[in-house]
Amino acid sequence: MKLPQSFYLGHDVVAISKALLGKYLFTSINGEVSGGFIVETEAYNGVVDRASHAFGNRQTKRTEVMFREGGIAYIYLCYGIHEMLNVVTSTEGHAQAILIRAIEPTEGIDSILLRRTMNKVKPNITAGPGSVAKALGIDRRLNGVSLQSSELWIEDRGLTFTDDKIAAVPRIGVAYAGQDALLPYRFYVKGNPFVSKPNK
Repeated sequence: MKLPQSFYLGHDVVAISKALLGKYLFTSINGEVSGGFIVETEAYNGVVDRASHAFGNRQTKRTEVMFREGGIAYIYLCYGIHEMLNVVTSTEGHAQAILIRAIEPTEGIDSILLRRTMNKVKPNITAGPGSVAKALGIDRRLNGVSLQSSELWIEDRGLTFTDDKIAAVPRIGVAYAGQDALLPYRFYVKGNPFVSKPNK
């Protein structure tokens, strides 16, 4: 069952980021469905978060999607190479978003292998946000697309993790954010091999 629109409209992006662990992310590209369950996320708390693209109420052509009502995809290009999928949350004007950093693939494995030019499933196939997007065929054409759409959606299949199975640690690659770089806004499933950078 697709997550209802109401799931995305809460104002606590950190709680939603944690709640997304175990939810199933899917795409349907040219009729081929592929996806898996989310094992790593990062929360970005809008205009007050120095690590967020929207910090200081920065509204540009790129960040405009973040300011819309939650329940849509925010996809941007990182380092000119990697497409990055973010889930926009909260109500219009709040610019909160959650980066999907890793999934454990469960469906459409052949499509995923083809997109990643790999011949077998290894942990790096969907570890890291660039790998997730590439594996699922996600690019900026899906920027702004509703997560209620038939192209990109998230399902609840009843998989949950107790707090002792979830790590809450600082985000990756946001040193520029000063004190905000230390916030424990990255969540991952402990011991899952698909997590991009497990803290040993």
